[in-house]
Amino acid sequence: MFRAQIREEIEKLVPKGTVFSVERPENSEHGDYSSNIALVLAKKIGNPPAGGPKEVAEWMKATLGSRAPKLGKIIERIESAGPGFLNFFIAREALVENLSIFSRRGERFSEREGVGAPGERVKTERNGKRETSKKINIEFISANPTGPLTMANGRGGFYGDALANVLSAVGRKVTREYYINDAGNQIKLLGESILAAEGKIPAREELYKGEYIKKLKEKTAAQAAASLLKEIKVSLIKAGIKFDVWYSEDKNLHKKNELKKILTFLNKKKVLHEKEGALWLADAVVIKSNKESTYFLADLAYHYDKFMKRKFDIAIDIWGADHHGYIERMKKGVEAIGVEPARLQIIIMQLVRLISGGKEVKMSKRSGEFVTLDELLKEVGVDAARWFFLERSPNTHMDFDMDLAKERSKKNPVYYVQYAHARSCSILRKGKPGKKADLMLLDKPEELALIKKILQLHEIIEDITDDYQAHRLTKYVYELAQTFTNFYEKCLVIDTKNKELTQARLALVSATKKTLKQTLTLMGIAAPEKM
Repeated sequence: MFRAQIREEIEKLVPKGTVFSVERPENSEHGDYSSNIALVLAKKIGNPPAGGPKEVAEWMKATLGSRAPKLGKIIERIESAGPGFLNFFIAREALVENLSIFSRRGERFSEREGVGAPGERVKTERNGKRETSKKINIEFISANPTGPLTMANGRGGFYGDALANVLSAVGRKVTREYYINDAGNQIKLLGESILAAEGKIPAREELYKGEYIKKLKEKTAAQAAASLLKEIKVSLIKAGIKFDVWYSEDKNLHKKNELKKILTFLNKKKVLHEKEGALWLADAVVIKSNKESTYFLADLAYHYDKFMKRKFDIAIDIWGADHHGYIERMKKGVEAIGVEPARLQIIIMQLVRLISGGKEVKMSKRSGEFVTLDELLKEVGVDAARWFFLERSPNTHMDFDMDLAKERSKKNPVYYVQYAHARSCSILRKGKPGKKADLMLLDKPEELALIKKILQLHEIIEDITDDYQAHRLTKYVYELAQTFTNFYEKCLVIDTKNKELTQARLALVSATKKTLKQTLTLMGIAAPEKM
């Protein structure tokens, strides 16, 4: 919205390809937006006066003021500050006008208009190139069918689901996919684990254990995997996670000879070499010396299917922390099959610790000691589970505080946000805004802060569309709830002595309610009207 317009006007004044930022400063005294463009350009272009960043900032300030008439409609003033920052302050008229436009829009974001202002094309770039992708595959969870879904699977599950919601909301054609690892050594180990539980073979350290294995007695490995997959699907229904495609490694790759086909394809491209009796692609083995294929070859066949056969523009893989070292290998692998590596985006979900009673709950799927996703959802509910898993960036380790997630008070962030939505609904049951509410009556600092926070949602969605960091939603919607609470406490919404101001404030409450609901919906979290 405003950020995109500011960036567009700055880009007209600087050399093409100049990398600079336009961000919201933490301190509102530094403006609604701040740019480091003067620091970037200092002494690098010829037309400003000679000098350092401060002089360049003053030149940029004057030049933008005189040559950017579009900015004049939305910017109240521009200030240069600090070592050379440009701070932009949005005019109240522009805030009110855009709030009015936002209030008239539907519940979905427009693909044609992107996520910015009406008529404004969003510039989504990756690695310096304009991204034009439309068809996106998101593969997430993909837990082996060798046991129930664990609590840890919920982190990637809810993250992938929320990311898919955002990308779908801006018009991308998103396919949610679960890759079923129903072939290979883990299925063999599952069968042996059942035999060990039956006392037919000696138990070994690497075998699966736990009560669920005992329930699989008398089943073959394939039957057990199929049974566990059914349980996984039921768990995902409880979690509110849906998949468009369930892709079986056994049925879709092995039984269709896709590994042999990809091997032939790679041989024709002359990208394989033999060493120590094995066949290699770069520094990774695809065929072992005993002539068995590796997981890497299966993954190459799988991604060949994604990119070459099903024609996805972008494939997003959400993996667990134990796959971090596999990223570079897969990037080289897709490049070998003729795909630009940037089209494969891999998100690593770091480890989760469950905290209960102030202590860590130890978990190990192999030993059979773990908290299942079903157990977690039963304890804290879907909404709290989603919130707490989405709250942290994927690349950070996280503690899941069971006690806080169960608490129904303002200390629990998801409860706090849902309560803000319920409060907005309660207010609107007492009065409804008219179609011609005069929003220019909104001039209090708390009112303007709330308008700014509402309009920020479009930029949050734009950022997630660009870099897939869906955890931004929790921070944004929590701040929105805080800003709304501050407005509610400082400003009397329904003032019987001032009907026009009441109508304007009811319109602001209505826009807040809509934004809270939109954001919670993108996260897959309920927006209750009463609590």
